[in-house]
Amino acid sequence: MQPVTLTRYLVEEQRAGRISAELRQLISVVVRACTSISVAVSKGALGGVLGEAGTGNVQGEAQKKLDVISNDILLEANAWGGHLAACASEEMDHAMPVPDEYPHGEFLLLFDPLDGSSNIDVNVSVGTIFSVLRCPKDHVEAPTDADFLQPGRDQVAAGYCIYGPQTMLVLTTGHGTHGFTLDREQGLFVLTHPRMQVPAQTAEFAVNMSNQRHWEPQMQAYVADLLAGRDGPRGKDFNMRWIASMVADVHRILTRGGIFIYPRDTKDPTKAGKLRLMYEANPMGLLIEQAGGLASTGRARILDLPPEQLHQRVPVFIGSREEVEAAERYHAD
Repeated sequence: MQPVTLTRYLVEEQRAGRISAELRQLISVVVRACTSISVAVSKGALGGVLGEAGTGNVQGEAQKKLDVISNDILLEANAWGGHLAACASEEMDHAMPVPDEYPHGEFLLLFDPLDGSSNIDVNVSVGTIFSVLRCPKDHVEAPTDADFLQPGRDQVAAGYCIYGPQTMLVLTTGHGTHGFTLDREQGLFVLTHPRMQVPAQTAEFAVNMSNQRHWEPQMQAYVADLLAGRDGPRGKDFNMRWIASMVADVHRILTRGGIFIYPRDTKDPTKAGKLRLMYEANPMGLLIEQAGGLASTGRARILDLPPEQLHQRVPVFIGSREEVEAAERYHAD
């Protein structure tokens, strides 16, 4: 049987009426840009792309060279295709409308160009996360930041590329979550993980324990019971895994189950959480829920949150359904 390439998969989705031709073309452009980023990441020191860029993003975080390179690749690739009205990036203060010399399309694209960039210089997996929304029809020619402020349930597509031993694309258009592996020799993504499913139960959690002293009492109690193992109230032993790259941690959970947690804490009282709602929590939430898992703030479904600003941060509990529900019970109590 012939392998199903990403191109064939998208064409068949279009023929079935599940996506439009414009969305198919937009996803193809984003994935080509991710392929270029994969090449840049793989070169590392040989390509002169490691180290600091000497600049900061809107959150005041120091940018790596590859942060800037990845952001530029995605902006340039998507500027002229005629499928977008505007792009928004974790690395930019405001949304960037498509230049006037190019046709404007019906979609809005958000992306974290290189998630986990603190791992770049030590050769650990990093990735690109993206989310697609529909632009209000009367704003296509002059979109603003406010047009992006739609709840995650309104996403028409979401995905990520993980740059690891293999480069993989994980994608949803609202009809399941599917994994594609890059065949480097042919330059094609091939469907290798159709209809990915997150196991409902797990004995594995991912959290940055160095922040424990800043957590809320509910989170302290939840993790204490996980660490108590089979002699504790949960009655089983849990393993902890932490890569410090959301793409890599979520990819492991999609593959074998688990829960990824970045909770609310008191480290910076001005921020409700660490992760960005629009660039990280919403797209990952859609991917996980389309694979049978759950995505929560600990108190509410992430995909139902009404965004208040482009760079809003939220707490994140994401992964195996029963474990996310267990974490929610601690926070409800």
